[in-house]
Amino acid sequence: MNIKRHIIVGLSLICTSLTGYAQNEENRNTGQDNITEQEEEIGLPEGMKSYELDSLLREWNVKNYLIFDGTCEGNGENPVYSKEEYITRLSHLPNVIDMPYNEVVRKFIDQYSGRLRRSVSIMLGAGNFYFPLFEEALESYQLPLELKYLPVIESALNPGATSRVGAAGLWQFMPATGKQYGLEITSLIDERRDPIKSSYAAARYLKDLYDIFGDWTLAIASYNCGPQNVSKAIKRAGGAKDYWTIYPYLPAETRGYVPAFIAANYIMNYYCEHNICPIKAQLPAGTDTIMVSRDVRLEQINELCGIGMDELKALNPQYRTTLVPGDARPLSLRMSPEAISAFIEAGDSVYNHRADELFSKKEKEVAVSDGATTKKANSSRAGRKTITIRQGDNLAAIARRNHTTVSALQKLNGLRNTNIRAGQKLRVK
Repeated sequence: MNIKRHIIVGLSLICTSLTGYAQNEENRNTGQDNITEQEEEIGLPEGMKSYELDSLLREWNVKNYLIFDGTCEGNGENPVYSKEEYITRLSHLPNVIDMPYNEVVRKFIDQYSGRLRRSVSIMLGAGNFYFPLFEEALESYQLPLELKYLPVIESALNPGATSRVGAAGLWQFMPATGKQYGLEITSLIDERRDPIKSSYAAARYLKDLYDIFGDWTLAIASYNCGPQNVSKAIKRAGGAKDYWTIYPYLPAETRGYVPAFIAANYIMNYYCEHNICPIKAQLPAGTDTIMVSRDVRLEQINELCGIGMDELKALNPQYRTTLVPGDARPLSLRMSPEAISAFIEAGDSVYNHRADELFSKKEKEVAVSDGATTKKANSSRAGRKTITIRQGDNLAAIARRNHTTVSALQKLNGLRNTNIRAGQKLRVK
């Protein structure tokens, strides 16, 4: 069975984190462990901020596929380890990205092994659904697999997570960045919440960030605050391209972001040493997708195809409401094979079932509006021309061949500089 079909059932799994805090943190000099204490506020990543654990436990997938039992032998105590022990453990992680130890990293490890240990238990269970999917997306772009732990600090593995500034999904894409990387975001659809599509978009984005800075720690920092803020910090630090050197010049949350990422890598590998028991995950049944080319409501499918509403919503988190606007363009629905068979067999009966009652005027107007926008976009795309960059190409040569200018190409493709690479797609019209 395709691994995606197993993983996707866990779409609404979310893991908790508790209230944010301001605490004494360290200023960075050039060395990773050269730290002096000072009063400073460090921002917590979104995945470590407040979330109500009770709501997590009510989630459909948690109730159906995570097994809460008492067989783990952990005594619940959180042992105290020496600095040397943490350094040794971090150095033994099979990672490409450098995982240094310092007191900021230690404080984030203390958060995960202390007040967030219940969250870690549940994330370890949810990881059985998500981590193989993340690894597949990262592997497709030949990226370090330890980047799979970014959603731990971004969203606590919650595809429905939305931050205070509007970032959404497992990978917490902002709308503009999500659209830039091919995710559809409308009044009815938000593909930032689609675990598969958002994971591949995140992998492409991380690759582009690494291509800009040539350093994974800086790429991770720029994933949090944007490449412009990291570039500004580098300039303020006299051109130093080292995270711990530019650390004082970064936004507050980004100063905590990389240490939190290191701590997440640590705790997801050394949870046993802290007596954290992972919640067991039962492998879900396989699922598949079907394309619909007409508007359909999840209620109609629920009532005629023998699949529960909670399960439908969990399997299709990209739909903001229960309306799947297939009139605008063919859209996918993920269901169990049995539900798909029932859907096909029912035919038009599904679309006609309680149609007058279920399709409100307001939602129809939204669907028509979005459909018109899509048709307009398709018309606009018809006049576009995209090329594949060849080895040895530069923007000036490409501009000459296509009767345009370098600045026009930069504006058309959202390029901040003239750096391009062979194999990259470039819009020229």
